[in-house]
Amino acid sequence: MSFEDKLQNAIANPQNMGEMTDADSVGTVGNPECGDMVRLWLKFDEKDGKKVINKASFQSFGCQTAIAVASMATEMLKGKTVEEARELKSTDLSEELGPLPPMKIHCGEMVEGALRDALKEDSDKEPPTQPSSVPGNTLLGDMNPAGKKSGKLKVIKLEE
Repeated sequence: MSFEDKLQNAIANPQNMGEMTDADSVGTVGNPECGDMVRLWLKFDEKDGKKVINKASFQSFGCQTAIAVASMATEMLKGKTVEEARELKSTDLSEELGPLPPMKIHCGEMVEGALRDALKEDSDKEPPTQPSSVPGNTLLGDMNPAGKKSGKLKVIKLEE
């Protein structure tokens, strides 16, 4: 299959999309140049004395390639130890799609960045927040926090 065929298949059937309410860790990364953002949730188990990813999910405001890479990455991460996941590069996470076109390389890098953020061993890192309508507790809230005007990006939630 061609890159475009694989991309369309991944978009038509995204895996593990959505917030994970019982996540052990959350990582978020954004690209200020294009406005794309990816959030990755991880749930861990312990196996043979090692922390193992048993579940991953994502949310993305971005192009189709970012969604496809994030979807494939959540499947790839299942069963990996934290150490194995830390070794993964953006090219590993997007490998199933094939080489990304030069203008889409940042999509794989964003997913890698969200993974790195979720795997950060930082005592100052806040615990995952539960889904909420409070700005800042969701990916949309992080993009446009209440009372904070950057002047560069304005997100307007559409009413259903």
